Amino acid sequence: MINEIKKDAQVRMQKSLESLAHAFSRIRTGQAHPSILGGVMVPYYGVDTPLNQVASVTVKDSRTLQVVAFERSMLSAVDKAIQSSGLGFNPTNLGELLLISMPALTEETRKGFTKQARDAAEDGRVAVRNIRRDALSQLKDLVKEKEISEDEERRAADDIQKLTDKFVGEIEVAVKQKEADLMAV
Repeated sequence: MINEIKKDAQVRMQKSLESLAHAFSRIRTGQAHPSILGGVMVPYYGVDTPLNQVASVTVKDSRTLQVVAFERSMLSAVDKAIQSSGLGFNPTNLGELLLISMPALTEETRKGFTKQARDAAEDGRVAVRNIRRDALSQLKDLVKEKEISEDEERRAADDIQKLTDKFVGEIEVAVKQKEADLMAV
């Protein structure tokens, strides 16, 4: 019973950490990376479709992405979708493929992206703490139902707090790494 609660909390905290890593991958650094375009939706026969399902995105060099549509007729739609995505990219259409040059980050955009990273990290910390609260609530319910003793609850609560501290620490390390990546010129 207690082990199930601890295991569930650990799995959910791990998912929160993975969600944070996914959010960080969408924050642009100065380097070209295909995941930057992960949120771009392309109208494909009347349905908004993720870019990676209608085109391949590869890294040509450290500051350039290459986008090749699976159907040549989709290239202009992909071009428009990238331009209207709000990411600040202006693709160069070469007829068969698109080249996207990563503009150098200004100090202002670096600070804006750093703020986004900090906000995402805070959301991750809140999620981990909410998971802790849920687990502690489940433990208290078990004590009320007299399925476990108060000593067992206290020990389990300490273990859950250690888990929480571990994941919050990992979030701190991740956000510091992302900030360092953003501030590197």
